[in-house]
Amino acid sequence: MTHSIRHKLLSIALFFLVLSAVCAGAPAKHNSKYFVYIGTYTEQGSASKGIYAYRFDSVNGRLTPIGLAAETVNPSFLAVHPNQRFVYAVNEVSDYKGEKSGAVSAFAIDRATGKLMLLNQVASKGGGPCYITVDKSGKYVLVANYDGGSVAVFPVLTDGRLGEASSFVQHEGHGTNPERQEGPHAHSIDMSPDNRFAIVDDLGLDQTLVYRFVSTNGSLANDASNDAKTAKAAPGAGPRHFAFHPNGNFGYVINEMQSSVTAFAYNATDGVLHPLQTISTLPKDFAKENTAAEIEVHPSGKFLYASNRGHDSIAVFAIDEHKGTLTSVEYAPTKGASPRSFEIAPGGSLLFAANEKSDNIVLFRINTQTGRLTPTGKVLEESQPVCVKFVAIE
Repeated sequence: MTHSIRHKLLSIALFFLVLSAVCAGAPAKHNSKYFVYIGTYTEQGSASKGIYAYRFDSVNGRLTPIGLAAETVNPSFLAVHPNQRFVYAVNEVSDYKGEKSGAVSAFAIDRATGKLMLLNQVASKGGGPCYITVDKSGKYVLVANYDGGSVAVFPVLTDGRLGEASSFVQHEGHGTNPERQEGPHAHSIDMSPDNRFAIVDDLGLDQTLVYRFVSTNGSLANDASNDAKTAKAAPGAGPRHFAFHPNGNFGYVINEMQSSVTAFAYNATDGVLHPLQTISTLPKDFAKENTAAEIEVHPSGKFLYASNRGHDSIAVFAIDEHKGTLTSVEYAPTKGASPRSFEIAPGGSLLFAANEKSDNIVLFRINTQTGRLTPTGKVLEESQPVCVKFVAIE
């Protein structure tokens, strides 16, 4: 073999070696196209018929309406399975097939159209289910029943359908407000980052309870040796929803009745929440009626967002990355009435605010340096929107 040929072969080999290294080190391709699903209320004067959907391009912000994805009663809160193939919804009613219970619906996603196909529906084991989540393994769905003051766990079968409840816990007691806290009102249930604990906010008890979650059988351990750990809120605060910081070291509860956020340090070993700070979601000069609703931490971990119904705003806070405490940044009007929920879009550059009583979803651009919100001018018209979730389109 001549020197010239050997040189060419060596050059070719080096080229492919470099190319291989570059490809191996290249960042993974991220999804830019999504389905957006809107949960709604369908009763009490609503024009909605169920869950609505849009196509969303996160690169250019384009939204294309799909229309009614699934006709179902009061799908007020949604959860997406980790495999992005199924959507689960609570049906927030208090009478299901003659039982004092709401329902939970399982849907399969049509990847071509974005429509949802009902797989099955089961009783939620308590009235007025208002919150739903899927555990990290995708094997269980967990539900909070507001009217019933209880939580329940349902196994996810191989085809996405829901089995009968694997665990049920009935809360007992009451709070200090005779009108809102006459009994327990479980308002949310979320999983810890390691899937070992379920965090439950009970508005009626002024408590955030931490249950040990047994993923081998889908149970919430609350026996004598493993009682639910409890973080007590101020009397009449009314804890509603919970959000973890991306680093897993801090957790945040939004208190509906007190219009405040409580920051906690989180001990992942034993699931204990240690209170750090409670801060108002409202400006000091606002004295009218208000109830706080949704809470979410920005994926960067730098900011926290909390919605106000009455002040009709989203409170923006900066997070101290070392201490987990909050500092007020601004109160951004939501350009609508009663923002019951909102969701930060994948990528962290947009926020969708669902204004329940003005029948619209207003889009805001997030300044990733300051956390501040600026309306984009895009508004989605939907009757009584109360939940927004994103599903990646493969």
